[in-house]
Amino acid sequence: MFCGRMVAYADPSLLSLDDGVLLVKTARRAVEEYLLSGRVIEPPDVGGVLQAKGMSFTTIRKISEGEYKLRGCIGYLSPIEPLIKNVITTALAAALEDPRFEPVSAEELDQLVFEVSVLSLPKVMESTGRERVLEVVIGRDGLVVEYRIYKGVLLPEVPIEYCWDRETFLSETCVKAGMTPDCWLSSKVKVKTFKARVFKETSPRGSIVELDLVREYREKCHAVQP
Repeated sequence: MFCGRMVAYADPSLLSLDDGVLLVKTARRAVEEYLLSGRVIEPPDVGGVLQAKGMSFTTIRKISEGEYKLRGCIGYLSPIEPLIKNVITTALAAALEDPRFEPVSAEELDQLVFEVSVLSLPKVMESTGRERVLEVVIGRDGLVVEYRIYKGVLLPEVPIEYCWDRETFLSETCVKAGMTPDCWLSSKVKVKTFKARVFKETSPRGSIVELDLVREYREKCHAVQP
């Protein structure tokens, strides 16, 4: 129960900063416990929105030569288990199962920063063709493109990292799906948007903050969106 009513799923808008802090700490603890003892932790005893079924991505970055480089990122786009448990699932998957990287080792733990993104349910864009660009807000939206067996997902943080504009964001999501960069122009391709609340460590085991991605995009990329 949350505020006297049943929560259908863990909508990120319902989260508090304390919830986000707990999710990031849980992600780190899950990976540390597994690497040090081989044990999969039990979810902490929480209630409210954290016990509702939710969708999360855990992103792990490693300090290397003064920069934070991606070390693993895996998540879910369907609410299949309680959010607090899903963060454990995605944290372990990001650390051990991302096919782009070797599994994280215990020796790396002091160099890692954990980030948890809690996602809203994806919604299909109503527009088609080039009008789809107008529906995207960098920093607010993540993207999903789908066509038959092809599917690509990019989190709201990604276009900020590279200072992409909206059209580039759509194109890169097509590429992530294994399709041509202009796939989003086709009416046969389904394009969805989702929102996310993003919480991360400011340094390995450091304080945990919520990111303001729209502001970060404006300040880092000197970009103004209509």
